Amino acid sequence: MITSKSLKKLGLLGSLYVSQYIPIIFFLEALPVFMRQQGMSLEGIGMLSLLALPLTVNFLWSPLIDRYGFTRWGHYRFWIICLQLIVVGASAACAWLSIEENFTMILISIFLLCCLCSTQDIATDALAVGLLSPDERGLGNGVQRGGAYLGSVIGGGGMLLLLSQFGWTATLLAIATIMLVALIPIFQHHETLPRQRNQHSHSQNLSQAYQIPQRGSDSQFSAQVVDSRNLFSLIISYLKIFTSFFSRPGIWRWLIILVLYTVGSFMASTMFRPMLVDIGLSLAEIGFLLGIVSYTAAIFGAVTAGLLIAPLGRKRSLIVFGLLETFATVTYILAAFGVTNRIFLYFAAILVHFTGSMASTTMLTVMMDKSQLDRAGTDFTIQNSFVYLGGIGAAALSGVITEAIDYQGTFALGIVISLISLILIAKSFPQINREILNLET
Repeated sequence: MITSKSLKKLGLLGSLYVSQYIPIIFFLEALPVFMRQQGMSLEGIGMLSLLALPLTVNFLWSPLIDRYGFTRWGHYRFWIICLQLIVVGASAACAWLSIEENFTMILISIFLLCCLCSTQDIATDALAVGLLSPDERGLGNGVQRGGAYLGSVIGGGGMLLLLSQFGWTATLLAIATIMLVALIPIFQHHETLPRQRNQHSHSQNLSQAYQIPQRGSDSQFSAQVVDSRNLFSLIISYLKIFTSFFSRPGIWRWLIILVLYTVGSFMASTMFRPMLVDIGLSLAEIGFLLGIVSYTAAIFGAVTAGLLIAPLGRKRSLIVFGLLETFATVTYILAAFGVTNRIFLYFAAILVHFTGSMASTTMLTVMMDKSQLDRAGTDFTIQNSFVYLGGIGAAALSGVITEAIDYQGTFALGIVISLISLILIAKSFPQINREILNLET
């Protein structure tokens, strides 16, 4: 039964992920369509995804987000509010740059915005791990993904339509305004730290090296200058955070599964957008199809998965939803072979996004299961970084692959990779869970 307290948690997380995804999706999904209309090559569009590299390496500074904060604001709440306010200001500043005359500066700004949003993602994910009980995580991640997709609707399709009608300046100012309003729920939230389980020595080591109080005390954000005697201890303590994660039994098999589980879908989705341009769809048509209709379907897919994960179980959900997404991608191949009437294109996009959302919601739920409360930001972010690393690498190479084997070859390759990941899940998931979590599967 969903209580009023649970609904409040879900509403907060939904609002955070809506606002967090608006700028990222606009720059990484709406902008490539605009660039294709300007005549840029597929290789150039594919390489644009490299600007999202901060999403793959933000685990490097995740221990700092876990460790430091302004206690009276709420540990992770402090980071979320500060970072989102900076993103609002940066987005508003970009509005006054000409995309034709200041394209290099805009690319630099996109990279910086990705750094800020990826850091906010650490704090938001850690807040979610602490907020949700294991029984709430299926539905919680459904709402999380639904919020992310709603942010994608606004940042992708909505802003692409706005871009086509009112231009660059109005679109960026609209993004800044929406993100500012979206801060209201987190301002109203009172963060309480959950009781820490399995407190790790790295927390104490970092505190001693920096000579700061433990998180959860009433003191405010402060740190003394680290002298040379403590510097070596600090470095060792920092490295132990990661070595302790990567030395967990079964973790490498799980990380490989994570990468393979998402690579195929990243390849397909990256090349489906420019294929629509080559087919002859207008900027407004693509914005409505991919940015609004498809992501709306993804919202329903996320919520559906959130309701089904608990009764189906983690393993069965990963396999069933992954299979559905894999078979749905076959519709992209048919489109590449010439089945391009509008009804079929809408059917294909809706089906792929609905099933893909179900698969990703389950994946995030299992990732949350494997994150420990006292280092939630780091554990979850490392896993997420592997997902992004595989996805961005696949997206960056997808243009080159498509130039060599055409769209249908790229989509077929993505399907094969997805099937391999499902075979690994079927064979390895129970053992991985026993080794990492000591849970029944």
